[in-house]
Amino acid sequence: MRIYLVGGAVRDRLLGLDVADRDFVVVGATPEDMRAAGYRPVGKDFPVFLHPATQEEYALARTERKTGRGYHGFSIHADPSVTLEQDLERRDLTINAIAMDERGGIVDPFGGRRDLEQRVLRHVSPAFVEDPVRVLRVARFAARFAPLGFRIADDTLALMRRMVDDGEVDHLVAERVWSETRKALTEPAPSAFLRALRACGALGVVFPEIDALYGVPQRAEFHPEIDTGVHVELVLDQAARLARGDDLVGWCALVHDLGKALTPTPELPRHVMHEQRGVAPLRALCARLKVPAEHAALAELVCRFHLDAHRAFELRAETVLDRLERIDAFRRPERIAPFLLACEADKRGRLGRADEPYPQADYLRAAYAAARAIDAAPFVAQGLAGAKIGEAVRAARIAAIAALKRDARGAPGSLGRESRD
Repeated sequence: MRIYLVGGAVRDRLLGLDVADRDFVVVGATPEDMRAAGYRPVGKDFPVFLHPATQEEYALARTERKTGRGYHGFSIHADPSVTLEQDLERRDLTINAIAMDERGGIVDPFGGRRDLEQRVLRHVSPAFVEDPVRVLRVARFAARFAPLGFRIADDTLALMRRMVDDGEVDHLVAERVWSETRKALTEPAPSAFLRALRACGALGVVFPEIDALYGVPQRAEFHPEIDTGVHVELVLDQAARLARGDDLVGWCALVHDLGKALTPTPELPRHVMHEQRGVAPLRALCARLKVPAEHAALAELVCRFHLDAHRAFELRAETVLDRLERIDAFRRPERIAPFLLACEADKRGRLGRADEPYPQADYLRAAYAAARAIDAAPFVAQGLAGAKIGEAVRAARIAAIAALKRDARGAPGSLGRESRD
């Protein structure tokens, strides 16, 4: 039995990055050998075991053979005759096909160290085309390593295009698309995820609602980047900057402007009513990918009300309270932070405006705090009952917000006409 550290742990160690998770491959062992050594079996599709002390995963070396379309179309072969090189060869990228033995020696049969040095994401073998999830994984790694200067190798991108053209990507299941997307949204440069998918043609297959945004013009005085697809890329990267590792904020940022693809051509480059138009494609996308309920709900709220957040200083106190109620902030206070972060990402996700202030967020947080501080007890003590209590509380909340509004009048950063686009 020979044990090797493999995959991301070796890659990140060689890059000088922190290693979060460690995976091991075991060569020359049987499941019986592993159980006899105290390892606990947990693998469903292939033999994986948990170390009795560390609970880290140890997988028996294995090979895979394509038997059908999609992610599940494989047969797995694992026995003591499978070599380390055979196990590494089935992996997606060369930088993930490096192993380290128990003495720290590097095993690199496919040039992964060279590609780390050259900052290249390159497939290990032609078998890359057999698994459509790899298209998403390469795009996700592009989002992770773009800040380090990594690019996708030309021949790998060509294989990804071939997978799209051959219809292999059509067989991606919703759960895997969402899983990879969710991870990509937590990476430092999620815009690279979109660019990679678009470069190989997969964006139009997996996310047609987002692909449709590219080439749609916006008003240059408000959106110097002009192209709506480019705007979404900028917003995504701002979300990653403002809420690092938060896939909820990232998802809201990704889908907040879907309605702009539905703006009638004669109205361009203006996008009146795009918040309302964006709801139907957003709901369809969330249903198709089986997006978690809170992600879908908050994304729809950001889609509907991000412009209202931008023009917060212009809204009547009653309207501010209505928007707080619409996002269910008084029962779901945890929604305030991600909602405002997504709106701020939209404001800053414009060419040359990444560092502009967003005082609207402070004002809306203060308005929410002032409204929430209103208690029903004094009105009950006054003898009010039933619906009268609710009416009194609401009126008091409006008055509290109005007082804040008077203090905030003239505050810098109000978007004025910009808030309508």
